[in-house]
Amino acid sequence: MDKNIYQFILRHSKKRQIYVTLLTFASFPFYYFSLDLPRTIIDQAIGGEADFPVVMFGIPLDQLAYLFTLCGFFLALVFINGGFKFYINVYAGQLGERMLRRLRYELYTRVLRFRLPRFKRMSQGEIIPMITAEVEPLGGFIGEAFSLPAFQGGQLLVLVGFIFVQDPVLGAAAIAFYPLQAYLIPKLQRRVNQLGKQRVQTVRRLADRVGEAVAGAPEIHAHDTSRLHRADIAGFLGRIYEIRYEIFRRKFFIKFLNNFINQLTPFFFFSIGGYLVLEDNLTFGALVAVLAAYKDLSGPWRELLAYYQRVEDIRIKYEQVIQQFQPPDMVPVDQLDGEEALDGMLPAANPLRHRRRC
Repeated sequence: MDKNIYQFILRHSKKRQIYVTLLTFASFPFYYFSLDLPRTIIDQAIGGEADFPVVMFGIPLDQLAYLFTLCGFFLALVFINGGFKFYINVYAGQLGERMLRRLRYELYTRVLRFRLPRFKRMSQGEIIPMITAEVEPLGGFIGEAFSLPAFQGGQLLVLVGFIFVQDPVLGAAAIAFYPLQAYLIPKLQRRVNQLGKQRVQTVRRLADRVGEAVAGAPEIHAHDTSRLHRADIAGFLGRIYEIRYEIFRRKFFIKFLNNFINQLTPFFFFSIGGYLVLEDNLTFGALVAVLAAYKDLSGPWRELLAYYQRVEDIRIKYEQVIQQFQPPDMVPVDQLDGEEALDGMLPAANPLRHRRRC
Protein backbone atom coordinates (compact mmCIF):
# COMPACT_ATOMS: atom_id res chain seq x y z
CA MET A 1 0.00 0.00 0.00
CA ASP A 2 1.00 3.63 -0.40
CA LYS A 3 3.09 4.87 2.50
CA ASN A 4 1.77 8.43 2.17
CA ILE A 5 -1.88 9.48 2.26
CA TYR A 6 -1.42 11.83 -0.71
CA GLN A 7 0.07 9.04 -2.81
CA PHE A 8 -3.01 6.95 -2.11
CA ILE A 9 -5.30 9.87 -3.05
CA LEU A 10 -3.54 10.67 -6.33
CA ARG A 11 -3.24 7.04 -7.38
CA HIS A 12 -7.00 6.44 -7.15
CA SER A 13 -8.64 9.87 -7.66
CA LYS A 14 -6.25 12.14 -9.52
CA LYS A 15 -8.70 13.19 -12.27
CA ARG A 16 -11.53 13.85 -9.81
CA GLN A 17 -9.25 15.90 -7.58
CA ILE A 18 -8.18 18.03 -10.56
CA TYR A 19 -11.81 18.52 -11.59
CA VAL A 20 -13.01 19.74 -8.19
CA THR A 21 -9.94 21.97 -7.82
CA LEU A 22 -10.56 23.65 -11.18
CA LEU A 23 -14.17 24.15 -10.18
CA THR A 24 -13.07 26.04 -7.09
CA PHE A 25 -10.92 28.35 -9.22
CA ALA A 26 -13.94 29.10 -11.43
CA SER A 27 -15.85 30.42 -8.40
CA PHE A 28 -13.35 33.13 -7.47
CA PRO A 29 -14.39 35.86 -9.99
CA PHE A 30 -18.00 35.68 -8.78
CA TYR A 31 -16.78 35.89 -5.18
CA TYR A 32 -14.74 39.03 -5.91
CA PHE A 33 -17.71 40.73 -7.58
CA SER A 34 -19.85 39.97 -4.52
CA LEU A 35 -17.27 41.77 -2.36
CA ASP A 36 -17.00 44.85 -4.57
CA LEU A 37 -20.71 45.30 -5.27
CA PRO A 38 -21.68 46.53 -1.73
CA ARG A 39 -19.20 49.40 -2.10
CA THR A 40 -20.89 50.42 -5.36
CA ILE A 41 -24.32 50.16 -3.75
CA ILE A 42 -23.38 52.36 -0.79
CA ASP A 43 -21.31 55.01 -2.61
CA GLN A 44 -23.18 55.32 -5.91
CA ALA A 45 -26.73 54.03 -5.49
CA ILE A 46 -27.33 55.19 -1.90
CA GLY A 47 -24.76 57.99 -1.62
CA GLY A 48 -25.75 59.45 -4.98
CA GLU A 49 -22.22 59.72 -6.37
CA ALA A 50 -23.34 58.30 -9.75
CA ASP A 51 -24.61 60.54 -12.55
CA PHE A 52 -28.30 59.77 -12.92
CA PRO A 53 -29.87 58.40 -14.94
CA VAL A 54 -27.40 55.55 -15.18
CA VAL A 55 -27.54 53.56 -18.41
CA MET A 56 -27.28 49.77 -17.93
CA PHE A 57 -27.76 47.37 -20.84
CA GLY A 58 -29.10 50.28 -22.86
CA ILE A 59 -31.77 51.11 -20.26
CA PRO A 60 -31.67 54.46 -18.36
CA LEU A 61 -32.18 53.97 -14.62
CA ASP A 62 -32.94 56.57 -11.95
CA GLN A 63 -31.48 56.31 -8.45
CA LEU A 64 -34.17 53.99 -7.02
CA ALA A 65 -34.19 51.68 -10.03
CA TYR A 66 -30.38 51.63 -10.03
CA LEU A 67 -30.39 50.68 -6.33
CA PHE A 68 -32.79 47.76 -6.79
CA THR A 69 -30.93 46.57 -9.89
CA LEU A 70 -27.64 46.40 -8.00
CA CYS A 71 -29.36 44.65 -5.09
CA GLY A 72 -30.74 42.11 -7.56
CA PHE A 73 -27.23 41.50 -8.92
CA PHE A 74 -25.96 41.06 -5.37
CA LEU A 75 -28.68 38.51 -4.61
CA ALA A 76 -27.83 36.62 -7.81
CA LEU A 77 -24.16 36.51 -6.80
CA VAL A 78 -25.15 35.16 -3.40
CA PHE A 79 -27.03 32.30 -5.11
CA ILE A 80 -24.14 31.62 -7.49
CA ASN A 81 -21.53 31.52 -4.72
CA GLY A 82 -23.77 29.33 -2.59
CA GLY A 83 -24.35 27.00 -5.54
CA PHE A 84 -20.61 26.63 -6.12
CA LYS A 85 -20.02 25.86 -2.45
CA PHE A 86 -22.90 23.38 -2.28
CA TYR A 87 -21.80 21.44 -5.37
CA ILE A 88 -18.13 21.38 -4.34
CA ASN A 89 -18.94 20.12 -0.84
CA VAL A 90 -21.30 17.40 -2.09
CA TYR A 91 -18.86 16.26 -4.76
CA ALA A 92 -15.96 16.21 -2.28
CA GLY A 93 -18.06 14.25 0.22
CA GLN A 94 -19.01 11.67 -2.39
CA LEU A 95 -15.38 11.37 -3.48
CA GLY A 96 -14.25 10.88 0.11
CA GLU A 97 -16.77 8.09 0.72
CA ARG A 98 -15.69 6.28 -2.44
CA MET A 99 -12.06 6.42 -1.40
CA LEU A 100 -12.91 5.31 2.14
CA ARG A 101 -14.74 2.30 0.71
CA ARG A 102 -11.68 1.43 -1.37
CA LEU A 103 -9.32 1.83 1.59
CA ARG A 104 -11.39 -0.43 3.84
CA TYR A 105 -11.60 -3.04 1.09
CA GLU A 106 -7.81 -3.02 0.66
CA LEU A 107 -7.27 -3.34 4.41
CA TYR A 108 -9.69 -6.26 4.63
CA THR A 109 -7.96 -7.94 1.69
CA ARG A 110 -4.66 -7.62 3.51
CA VAL A 111 -6.15 -9.23 6.60
CA LEU A 112 -7.00 -12.26 4.46
CA ARG A 113 -3.37 -12.36 3.32
CA PHE A 114 -1.96 -12.54 6.86
CA ARG A 115 -0.08 -15.67 7.82
CA LEU A 116 -1.49 -17.54 10.80
CA PRO A 117 1.31 -16.45 13.21
CA ARG A 118 0.32 -12.85 12.51
CA PHE A 119 -3.08 -13.39 14.15
CA LYS A 120 -1.29 -14.45 17.33
CA ARG A 121 0.42 -11.06 17.51
CA MET A 122 -2.67 -9.03 16.49
CA SER A 123 -6.04 -9.66 18.09
CA GLN A 124 -9.43 -8.94 16.56
CA GLY A 125 -9.80 -6.15 19.13
CA GLU A 126 -7.01 -4.31 17.31
CA ILE A 127 -7.89 -5.19 13.71
CA ILE A 128 -11.62 -4.40 13.76
CA PRO A 129 -11.36 -0.81 15.13
CA MET A 130 -8.60 0.01 12.66
CA ILE A 131 -10.73 -1.00 9.65
CA THR A 132 -13.95 0.56 10.95
CA ALA A 133 -13.48 3.46 13.36
CA GLU A 134 -9.89 4.62 12.94
CA VAL A 135 -10.05 5.10 9.16
CA GLU A 136 -13.41 6.92 9.32
CA PRO A 137 -11.85 10.43 9.52
CA LEU A 138 -9.75 9.64 6.45
CA GLY A 139 -12.84 9.67 4.23
CA GLY A 140 -13.72 13.27 5.03
CA PHE A 141 -10.15 14.38 4.55
CA ILE A 142 -9.57 12.57 1.25
CA GLY A 143 -12.51 14.30 -0.42
CA GLU A 144 -11.19 17.73 0.60
CA ALA A 145 -7.47 17.03 0.37
CA PHE A 146 -6.96 19.47 -2.53
CA SER A 147 -10.28 21.27 -2.95
CA LEU A 148 -10.40 22.68 0.60
CA PRO A 149 -6.98 24.40 0.61
CA ALA A 150 -7.61 25.58 -2.96
CA PHE A 151 -11.07 26.95 -2.11
CA GLN A 152 -10.25 28.49 1.27
CA GLY A 153 -6.79 29.66 0.21
CA GLY A 154 -8.20 31.18 -2.96
CA GLN A 155 -10.92 33.00 -1.05
CA LEU A 156 -8.30 34.27 1.39
CA LEU A 157 -6.22 35.69 -1.48
CA VAL A 158 -9.31 37.26 -3.06
CA LEU A 159 -10.26 38.92 0.23
CA VAL A 160 -6.74 40.21 0.90
CA GLY A 161 -6.42 41.44 -2.67
CA PHE A 162 -9.76 43.26 -2.38
CA ILE A 163 -8.69 44.99 0.85
CA PHE A 164 -5.37 46.03 -0.71
CA VAL A 165 -7.22 47.49 -3.70
CA GLN A 166 -9.32 49.65 -1.38
CA ASP A 167 -6.35 50.82 0.70
CA PRO A 168 -2.83 49.34 1.01
CA VAL A 169 -2.52 50.38 4.68
CA LEU A 170 -5.67 48.47 5.63
CA GLY A 171 -4.45 45.53 3.57
CA ALA A 172 -1.18 45.48 5.50
CA ALA A 173 -3.11 45.65 8.78
CA ALA A 174 -5.29 42.73 7.71
CA ILE A 175 -2.33 40.36 7.26
CA ALA A 176 0.01 41.83 9.88
CA PHE A 177 -0.47 39.00 12.39
CA TYR A 178 -0.66 36.12 9.91
CA PRO A 179 3.09 35.36 10.04
CA LEU A 180 2.90 35.15 13.84
CA GLN A 181 -0.05 32.77 13.67
CA ALA A 182 1.57 30.71 10.92
CA TYR A 183 4.64 30.24 13.14
CA LEU A 184 3.03 29.64 16.55
CA ILE A 185 -0.08 27.60 15.79
CA PRO A 186 1.60 24.72 13.87
CA LYS A 187 4.37 24.56 16.45
CA LEU A 188 1.86 24.19 19.29
CA GLN A 189 -0.27 21.78 17.26
CA ARG A 190 2.65 19.42 16.71
CA ARG A 191 2.66 18.43 20.39
CA VAL A 192 -1.11 17.88 20.31
CA ASN A 193 -0.66 15.48 17.40
CA GLN A 194 1.98 13.53 19.29
CA LEU A 195 -0.37 13.20 22.26
CA GLY A 196 -3.11 12.01 19.91
CA LYS A 197 -0.79 9.30 18.61
CA GLN A 198 -0.08 8.16 22.18
CA ARG A 199 -3.81 8.07 22.92
CA VAL A 200 -4.55 5.84 19.91
CA GLN A 201 -1.79 3.39 20.89
CA THR A 202 -3.00 3.25 24.50
CA VAL A 203 -6.62 2.67 23.43
CA ARG A 204 -5.50 -0.20 21.21
CA ARG A 205 -3.71 -1.87 24.12
CA LEU A 206 -6.78 -1.31 26.30
CA ALA A 207 -9.00 -2.99 23.70
CA ASP A 208 -6.57 -5.90 23.56
CA ARG A 209 -6.62 -6.34 27.35
CA VAL A 210 -10.44 -6.20 27.44
CA GLY A 211 -10.58 -8.85 24.71
CA GLU A 212 -8.21 -11.08 26.66
CA ALA A 213 -10.32 -10.66 29.80
CA VAL A 214 -13.52 -11.60 27.97
CA ALA A 215 -11.90 -14.65 26.38
CA GLY A 216 -10.31 -15.76 29.65
CA ALA A 217 -13.27 -15.06 31.94
CA PRO A 218 -13.47 -18.69 33.20
CA GLU A 219 -9.80 -18.63 34.25
CA ILE A 220 -10.25 -15.24 35.95
CA HIS A 221 -13.11 -16.61 38.05
CA ALA A 222 -11.34 -19.90 38.75
CA HIS A 223 -8.13 -18.24 40.01
CA ASP A 224 -9.84 -15.17 41.53
CA THR A 225 -7.64 -12.66 39.68
CA SER A 226 -10.32 -10.04 39.07
CA ARG A 227 -8.55 -7.49 41.30
CA LEU A 228 -5.36 -7.85 39.32
CA HIS A 229 -7.19 -7.36 36.02
CA ARG A 230 -9.12 -4.35 37.36
CA ALA A 231 -5.89 -2.76 38.54
CA ASP A 232 -4.37 -3.34 35.11
CA ILE A 233 -7.36 -1.76 33.34
CA ALA A 234 -7.39 1.14 35.81
CA GLY A 235 -3.80 1.89 34.85
CA PHE A 236 -4.72 2.09 31.17
CA LEU A 237 -7.75 4.27 31.90
CA GLY A 238 -5.63 6.60 34.00
CA ARG A 239 -3.07 7.04 31.23
CA ILE A 240 -5.83 7.74 28.69
CA TYR A 241 -7.34 10.32 31.05
CA GLU A 242 -4.02 12.10 31.51
CA ILE A 243 -3.33 12.16 27.77
CA ARG A 244 -6.78 13.48 26.89
CA TYR A 245 -6.65 16.12 29.61
CA GLU A 246 -3.31 17.36 28.28
CA ILE A 247 -4.77 17.40 24.75
CA PHE A 248 -7.72 19.53 25.93
CA ARG A 249 -5.44 22.00 27.71
CA ARG A 250 -3.19 22.49 24.70
CA LYS A 251 -6.01 22.49 22.13
CA PHE A 252 -8.05 25.19 23.88
CA PHE A 253 -4.95 27.28 24.54
CA ILE A 254 -4.34 27.26 20.78
CA LYS A 255 -7.92 28.43 20.21
CA PHE A 256 -7.57 31.17 22.85
CA LEU A 257 -4.34 32.43 21.31
CA ASN A 258 -5.74 32.33 17.80
CA ASN A 259 -8.92 34.21 18.76
CA PHE A 260 -6.96 36.84 20.69
CA ILE A 261 -4.70 37.57 17.72
CA ASN A 262 -7.71 37.73 15.38
CA GLN A 263 -9.42 40.34 17.55
CA LEU A 264 -6.42 42.69 17.40
CA THR A 265 -6.87 43.45 13.70
CA PRO A 266 -10.33 45.16 13.99
CA PHE A 267 -8.71 47.70 16.32
CA PHE A 268 -6.46 48.84 13.48
CA PHE A 269 -9.36 48.83 11.02
CA PHE A 270 -11.55 51.07 13.16
CA SER A 271 -8.75 53.44 14.09
CA ILE A 272 -6.83 53.66 10.80
CA GLY A 273 -9.89 53.25 8.59
CA GLY A 274 -11.87 55.84 10.53
CA TYR A 275 -8.98 58.29 10.26
CA LEU A 276 -8.76 57.79 6.48
CA VAL A 277 -12.52 58.40 6.11
CA LEU A 278 -12.33 61.59 8.18
CA GLU A 279 -9.44 62.80 6.05
CA ASP A 280 -11.37 61.97 2.83
CA ASN A 281 -8.70 59.49 1.76
CA LEU A 282 -11.18 56.61 1.85
CA THR A 283 -14.91 56.51 1.12
CA PHE A 284 -17.35 55.31 3.72
CA GLY A 285 -18.60 52.60 1.35
CA ALA A 286 -15.06 51.33 0.87
CA LEU A 287 -14.57 51.13 4.66
CA VAL A 288 -17.83 49.20 5.07
CA ALA A 289 -16.80 46.84 2.27
CA VAL A 290 -13.37 46.34 3.89
CA LEU A 291 -14.94 45.58 7.28
CA ALA A 292 -17.31 43.09 5.66
CA ALA A 293 -14.42 41.50 3.78
CA TYR A 294 -12.36 41.22 6.95
CA LYS A 295 -15.28 39.58 8.74
CA ASP A 296 -15.21 36.93 6.02
CA LEU A 297 -11.41 36.83 6.11
CA SER A 298 -11.26 35.01 9.44
CA GLY A 299 -13.28 32.08 8.05
CA PRO A 300 -10.85 30.93 5.31
CA TRP A 301 -7.83 31.56 7.55
CA ARG A 302 -9.37 29.50 10.35
CA GLU A 303 -10.22 26.74 7.88
CA LEU A 304 -6.64 26.69 6.58
CA LEU A 305 -5.24 26.42 10.11
CA ALA A 306 -7.70 23.63 10.89
CA TYR A 307 -6.74 21.94 7.63
CA TYR A 308 -3.07 21.98 8.60
CA GLN A 309 -3.96 20.46 11.96
CA ARG A 310 -6.01 17.77 10.21
CA VAL A 311 -3.19 17.06 7.75
CA GLU A 312 -0.80 16.23 10.56
CA ASP A 313 -3.42 14.20 12.41
CA ILE A 314 -4.51 12.29 9.29
CA ARG A 315 -0.92 11.64 8.26
CA ILE A 316 -0.14 10.07 11.64
CA LYS A 317 -3.42 8.11 11.68
CA TYR A 318 -2.87 6.75 8.15
CA GLU A 319 0.72 5.71 8.87
CA GLN A 320 -0.32 4.05 12.14
CA VAL A 321 -2.96 1.97 10.38
CA ILE A 322 -0.92 1.11 7.30
CA GLN A 323 2.10 -0.12 9.19
CA GLN A 324 -0.06 -2.73 10.90
CA PHE A 325 -1.28 -4.14 7.58
CA GLN A 326 1.94 -4.71 5.69
CA PRO A 327 3.96 -7.46 7.39
CA PRO A 328 6.86 -8.85 5.34
CA ASP A 329 5.52 -12.43 5.04
CA MET A 330 2.07 -11.91 3.53
CA VAL A 331 0.31 -14.44 1.30
CA PRO A 332 0.72 -13.46 -2.39
CA VAL A 333 -2.31 -11.64 -3.73
CA ASP A 334 -2.51 -14.04 -6.69
CA GLN A 335 -3.73 -16.77 -4.35
CA LEU A 336 -6.75 -14.61 -3.47
CA ASP A 337 -7.58 -13.52 -7.00
CA GLY A 338 -7.88 -16.98 -8.55
CA GLU A 339 -6.79 -20.58 -8.57
CA GLU A 340 -3.11 -21.26 -9.00
CA ALA A 341 -2.31 -23.13 -12.25
CA LEU A 342 -0.61 -26.52 -11.89
CA ASP A 343 2.06 -27.45 -14.45
CA GLY A 344 3.75 -30.79 -15.12
CA MET A 345 2.69 -34.41 -14.91
CA LEU A 346 1.03 -36.00 -11.92
CA PRO A 347 2.05 -39.69 -11.55
CA ALA A 348 -0.58 -42.07 -10.19
CA ALA A 349 -0.15 -45.72 -9.23
CA ASN A 350 -2.21 -48.27 -7.36
CA PRO A 351 -0.04 -50.86 -5.55
CA LEU A 352 -3.02 -53.01 -4.59
CA ARG A 353 -3.85 -55.86 -6.91
CA HIS A 354 -7.32 -57.23 -7.09
CA ARG A 355 -7.41 -60.96 -6.95
CA ARG A 356 -9.95 -62.74 -9.03
CA ARG A 357 -12.20 -64.90 -7.03
CA CYS A 358 -12.43 -68.41 -8.15
